[in-house]
Amino acid sequence: MKRKTALIWLALLLMVNLSLAQFNSQTKTGITAATFLSIEVGARSKAMGSAFVALANDASALYWNPAGIATIKNNAVYFSHMNWLANVNFDYAAVSINMGALGTIGASVTSLTMPDMQVTTVFEPEGTGQLFSASDLAIGLSYARYLTTRFAIGFTGKFIQEKIFDMTANTAAFDFGTIFRTGFNDMNLGFSISNFGGDLRLSGFNTQVNHDIDPTEFGNNDRIFANLQTQSFQLPLIFRVGVSMEVYHDNLNSAIIAIDAVGPNDNKQYVNVGGEYTFNGILSLRAGYKTLFLTDSEEGVTLGAGLEYKLFGQSKFQFDYAYGDFGLLNNTQEFSLSIFF
Repeated sequence: MKRKTALIWLALLLMVNLSLAQFNSQTKTGITAATFLSIEVGARSKAMGSAFVALANDASALYWNPAGIATIKNNAVYFSHMNWLANVNFDYAAVSINMGALGTIGASVTSLTMPDMQVTTVFEPEGTGQLFSASDLAIGLSYARYLTTRFAIGFTGKFIQEKIFDMTANTAAFDFGTIFRTGFNDMNLGFSISNFGGDLRLSGFNTQVNHDIDPTEFGNNDRIFANLQTQSFQLPLIFRVGVSMEVYHDNLNSAIIAIDAVGPNDNKQYVNVGGEYTFNGILSLRAGYKTLFLTDSEEGVTLGAGLEYKLFGQSKFQFDYAYGDFGLLNNTQEFSLSIFF
């Protein structure tokens, strides 16, 4: 069984290496739609430099690595809110339910919203008096289970929608992930593929126009009903491979480090690193660094803290905060709440 698990991991790593080779020559920045799917979820993971694919052990794992919910011994719910750049609100909610030998199921909702904006035109640059809005939404259903005592696998199917003014774009996508517990110092190996799915193409009222098929012909119908054809764009496909390990543990203290290698299809590869120190199982301090080796990245240092409070039995809740440096774009701050029951 151990040999089979090792062969699966070697096959996955080979697939990632071959897939990422095509991204070395150019960055391909700005070629994808639904870029809100690239915004990382969770204050704990963000504070650790977004190095979380191997550590994912709360309901936010549905974003990082769906196999992670198999490691949750009980049920969990998760809520996260972040003030993203330019007054954009980013919210995430998830739930995972442990069904014992049948595995673990989960559901998640990702929402990005922003304040209404004025409609402007060439002739009315100060605004027409009309307002429009834009929003993004992703709804996912997941399943995960252990194939062996150390090897877990998970899948997510999700519906994705983007809206702006009277235009919408819909598609479906899948996530896949694995976690392998090595048994050495709580070392985990993680792998995930996110947002493998169809392209997005905007359609709606704003593409409806009246068209004159032959403007040189006098007396013909110059108001033929027609629709403009919009271009389709790929989803932000993301490969992650990572390792996490508990490097110190005693009765009061524990320390974890994690490293992720990330390969998106709309940029070059980079590395995230992070660590977490926990005192008495209650207070956690975290730090990390994002996008190492990525040229012209505005992201960098991340910091954060967390508080855990046991309720009764195996029930507990955890409150986390994260701060992320965003260079010229200032910073982002995120709050999240996990409840285990």
